[in-house]
Amino acid sequence: MAGHPSADSQLPLVGITVGDPAGIGPEIARKAAADPRVAAVCRTRLYGPSTPPELARFTPGQLSAEAGRAAYEAIVAAVDDARSWRIDAIATAPVNKEAFALAGLPWKGHTDLLAHLTGASRAVMFFHAERLKVALATVHIALADVAAALTTDVLASTIRITADAMPGFGIARPRLAVAGLNPHCGEHGLMGQEDDRIIAPVVASLRATGLDVTGPIPGDTVFVRAVRGEFDAVVACYHDQGLIPVKLLAFGSAVNVSLGLPIVRTSVDHGTAFDIAGQDRADASSLVEAVVLAARLGQGRKA
Repeated sequence: MAGHPSADSQLPLVGITVGDPAGIGPEIARKAAADPRVAAVCRTRLYGPSTPPELARFTPGQLSAEAGRAAYEAIVAAVDDARSWRIDAIATAPVNKEAFALAGLPWKGHTDLLAHLTGASRAVMFFHAERLKVALATVHIALADVAAALTTDVLASTIRITADAMPGFGIARPRLAVAGLNPHCGEHGLMGQEDDRIIAPVVASLRATGLDVTGPIPGDTVFVRAVRGEFDAVVACYHDQGLIPVKLLAFGSAVNVSLGLPIVRTSVDHGTAFDIAGQDRADASSLVEAVVLAARLGQGRKA
């Protein structure tokens, strides 16, 4: 672990995991830790291989079980420190799901691994950008499996976890929208039953408890309405439904936040970029944004 302490020891301490050491993670982790925007709001500590001697055993841009295992071990160490209050938050550089699989790890990525490590019943992937905030009800599964995975319990817990987290982002009374799964929300069953059978009853039930949630709203209009200010966040049914609009509007500045955990964790909105690994060309702006937001959320946890 490497540290970049600030002169102000009262600032929150954010752990930065370097992600897959064969990708751009170590490069952007070092750049983010040294960025003045980061130094102004927090102290940092790096987890995982980050120095030239430590990185010498990894080939830039090459998948390997060793790299997947190293990324995993960095996450485990950072989570242990966060749970023990040795650090206030975690910001993660990207891991590679194939490298995780080569290492024999059963997790698809950070979100399910973090839920496992912290004992959380469920973690929600949430993308935070100035103009649009999106939570995902299902994440890294095949599109063909989404309808079966979008159960009443999954959708209800996603909405509740998102609503509970919004005050941490400065939104005391969040207005949530739920995107429909099918085109035109199924047109009363003509193009799918899930909107009428699952989404509408869940929304009605949660509205009855006092949550300000609306839906289902067709996916081709709900994000426009949110960007125009009608909603504070959108719950999307599946990965690409939510991430295409976020990345179109805010690629490089959107921050991935894991909701529902007993620790603060943020991450970048991009992957390992093996094609430019080891070339000192990677843009650290997304990780800078992630660390700055982690510091803000970690300060609240610290308080």
